[in-house]
Amino acid sequence: MTKEAKSHILIVDDDRQIRAMLARFLADHAMRVTQAGDGEQMFKALEAGRFDVIVLDVMMPGDDGFTLCRKLRSTNTIPLILLTARNSETDRVVGLELGADDYVTKPFNPRELLARIRAILRRAGAPATAQRLASATYQFAGWTLDTSRRSLVSPQGALTDLTTGEFDLLVAFVEHPQRVLNRDQLLDLARGRVSLAFDRSIDVQVSRLRRKIESDPNAPARRA
Repeated sequence: MTKEAKSHILIVDDDRQIRAMLARFLADHAMRVTQAGDGEQMFKALEAGRFDVIVLDVMMPGDDGFTLCRKLRSTNTIPLILLTARNSETDRVVGLELGADDYVTKPFNPRELLARIRAILRRAGAPATAQRLASATYQFAGWTLDTSRRSLVSPQGALTDLTTGEFDLLVAFVEHPQRVLNRDQLLDLARGRVSLAFDRSIDVQVSRLRRKIESDPNAPARRA
């Protein structure tokens, strides 16, 4: 019997004690952990290895987490959790607009972060987790969505990058055509867990998705 691959988590935080604490905790729960103290170390780690989830602190010297999130999303779609002491809804919306998949505020219980990581791993189909989606291909308005490859191809044949949250949201729509889905239904269908009181996250994800698939996001032909 082959041993299942451990999910690989990249923790990016300038606080060495927080990094070490999270590394020990996640390692105790069968996860492989790499640590980075700033953006430069983060990108070096990304060049050297493959990761299933990035936990990124917002309040760091130099490039903060929002800046690093923007840079990261210009090149890849690795699931990303922002970790920060900033608790305003505006900051959370900014983080989600930049492409974060989730947002955890300090102080936090490590078990909560572990639960968020596991939820993202389930949705992303990372190693050591079962595939949630059956292999299927959907077509709409010239677009092609392949759930087995987790890919979206435009009518022009170009591959369109989607974050984990955007992909799961689009799958929820194509699997329930001609239906009006309210926010609670989308939270259950797209995120695979009960809302944690930040329902506006779905609004942000819908907005981001529209900008990627609509010719005019302000007058969408496909409505949520």
